[in-house]
Amino acid sequence: MLGVSPNTLRSWERRYNFPRPRRSPGGHRQYELAEIESLRVTLAETHNVSSAIALARQRGEGPSSGSRLAAAFAAFDEDKANGLLEESLALRSIERTIEEVLLEGVTAHADASTTTPEYEFGWRYATGWLSALKRLSPPATRDAGVLVLDAATPREIDALHAQALELMLRRAGVRTLCLSATISPTRLARALPALNPCAIVLAGRGISLDTLGRLVYSIRTVVQRAPVFDFRGAVPDTGASTVRRLGQTPLAARDALLGRLDEAAGPRVRTPAQPLPAISAR
Repeated sequence: MLGVSPNTLRSWERRYNFPRPRRSPGGHRQYELAEIESLRVTLAETHNVSSAIALARQRGEGPSSGSRLAAAFAAFDEDKANGLLEESLALRSIERTIEEVLLEGVTAHADASTTTPEYEFGWRYATGWLSALKRLSPPATRDAGVLVLDAATPREIDALHAQALELMLRRAGVRTLCLSATISPTRLARALPALNPCAIVLAGRGISLDTLGRLVYSIRTVVQRAPVFDFRGAVPDTGASTVRRLGQTPLAARDALLGRLDEAAGPRVRTPAQPLPAISAR
C-alpha cells in the first residue's frame, strides 16, 4: 500500500515511532489500516517522509474510507456515518463516495449465510442516503430513458448497486424508471409509454430466467429496439446470450450505458447559422 520495503517501514518505526504496529502471538507486526491509509495519502501530498508522518499523526484516523464507515455501522453510530460521508464528499465526487465509501462500508458486513444487525443497519442507512440524493438530482437533460428491472431480494447488496446505478444515471441527465422484476408483464407494459426507454437494464439475481424472459418479451411488444443489458450477473453468461454486460460497479456501468446511448443517438447535427437580414439606412 505504501510502496516501500518492510525494512524501510521498520526503520520509520524506529526513527519516528510511526506507524505503530501491534504484535501477533508469533511476533509479526500488525498495522492499523487507518494509519496506513493516512500515511499513504500524506506521502503522496508531501513527498517527504518526516512531513508525511507529522501530517498523518495530526490527522489521526486518516481520510474517510469504506473501512471506517464499516466501523461506524458496527457501532450503530448514524452520526459518525453522516460525518464520514460528509468528509468524503469534501474530497471525492458523489459517485466516487458511493463506490469507494458507502458500498464498501455496507459490503464489509455482508454475509451470504445470514443477515447480521450491522449489515442491516448499514443497508438501511445506505438506502435512505441514496434515496435522499435521488430526490435532489437535477432535471433530465437527455431524451434517452433507461428502464432498470431490479430482481434483487430485499436487503441484498445487489439492490443497493441498482439504486446507485439509477442515481448516477439521473445525475448524468438520463430519465430513469426503476421497477421490481416481480411486476406482472401486462402491468409493466402499461408503464413503458411514459418512459419510452432506449435501454433496459436487468439487475439482481433473485428471479428465474423464465420470468425475466416473459418481462423482456412484454417490453418488446411496446419498445422493440431497446437493447437489454446485464448488471452484476442478473443473467447467467452461457455464451449464447445476446444480453450485453455492464460489469460489477455502478460507475463503470453508467459510463458504458452513456457510451451506448451516445452511440445510438449518433453525431449531433448542427443547424447552419442563418445570415442576418440586410438593414438599409438612409
